[in-house]
Amino acid sequence: MRSLRTGLPLAALVTGAALLLSAPAAHAADTPLRDLAAAKGKVVGTAVTGSELTGGYGDIAGAQFSSLTPGNAMKWGTVEPTQGSFDWTEADQIVAFAQAHNQQVRGHTLVWHSQNPSWLTNGTWTSAQLGSLLQNHISTEVGRYKGEIAAWDVVNEPFNEDGTYRSTLWYTGLGANYIAQALTWAHAADPAAKLYINDYNVEGVNAKSTALYNLVKSLRAAGVPIDGVGLQAHLILGQVPATLQQNIQRFADLGVDVAITELDVRMALPADATKLAQQKADFKSVVAACVAVTRCVNVTVWGFTDADSWVPGTFPGYGAATPYDENYAPKPAYYGVAEALGGTTTTPPTGACSATYGVTSQWNTGFTGQVTIACTGTALSSWRASWTYGAGQQLTQAWNATCTQSGAAVTCTNASYNGTVPDGGSVTFGFNASWSGSNPVPVVTLG
Repeated sequence: MRSLRTGLPLAALVTGAALLLSAPAAHAADTPLRDLAAAKGKVVGTAVTGSELTGGYGDIAGAQFSSLTPGNAMKWGTVEPTQGSFDWTEADQIVAFAQAHNQQVRGHTLVWHSQNPSWLTNGTWTSAQLGSLLQNHISTEVGRYKGEIAAWDVVNEPFNEDGTYRSTLWYTGLGANYIAQALTWAHAADPAAKLYINDYNVEGVNAKSTALYNLVKSLRAAGVPIDGVGLQAHLILGQVPATLQQNIQRFADLGVDVAITELDVRMALPADATKLAQQKADFKSVVAACVAVTRCVNVTVWGFTDADSWVPGTFPGYGAATPYDENYAPKPAYYGVAEALGGTTTTPPTGACSATYGVTSQWNTGFTGQVTIACTGTALSSWRASWTYGAGQQLTQAWNATCTQSGAAVTCTNASYNGTVPDGGSVTFGFNASWSGSNPVPVVTLG
């Protein structure tokens, strides 16, 4: 399991959505992914950031998906940053949004070696104390959302790549039995919720997935409440395991459900038409493998937009890993998912250019901003970027572009030396401006 992008610098936090030159008009007319999935008896989900569930991000999250996974909001470090002091703000926000949009919630995650609060990881605990802390945490969180969470990723990433147990706070302090204990405590707190073990690099048949298989088999034999297995599926372009469907089926044959819980397909940047076509094939292959197995019940993407992806911050030089681009426009990968779910879609042209507005620094009376124009699958020989300020901001200086402002309307055109934007390339221009009171992000159009 991986974090959605958090702790971003100001420039990233205030980046504004831009409109594509080749806007995918067909998208609005396509059958939503959630309806296609329902027709196949499946659930399609996305991880989300609660604070972003407004505007275009919220519209897509609500319309396209039938399940939401909190990217970070239900992790121990978020909900109990100080011992005995709980913060449910973002978790409650996501649950409320899901209920308002007739969606399931996938709880994530109760027992993990990462993103734990420092008071827990830096403490000195006896085995009995550690067990008590874990039981209290699980009972409190699962109990709070009893009846509101369809499934929980109870235990996350318990194995090393060779199939041995990962040496963590929990394994070291409680032994391998911590997994059975956690599942038992979660079941007691909400008997109706489906309980999963979740891990990465277990998508194909290998030493790690076989260790997980053997664990689930032994837990089932011992009567421990285990309902499903989560295969994260953080994949690299062109590397979908050939044994994916076989692996899903062998877990299903144990009598448990299977979910693809954190699907993304990262590529070396920049993206281009060839890479995007391969990514479409990869997404389609993964979803089709799930569709083919009755007990594969859910496919969740780990963030639906490249604007909210963990990949660039974790794998330098890689990105573009989700079905939507940073401007919330569907990529070919979106149509790969739709087609695997039985949809017939009109794929828009893969070539598109976008303009992204960002603030790089800000002070009491002014700020410095920039706009980046990038093209994928097409090119520009000249450009013009326009936006309208909503709070009285006034440009005072610009560079690498000729900018004019009339009232609230700003128009910037290329300089003599940077009008060309090649396929896979980008240009950036900057400006200074004044502001007072607020500095809302405008939407940039190209034309």
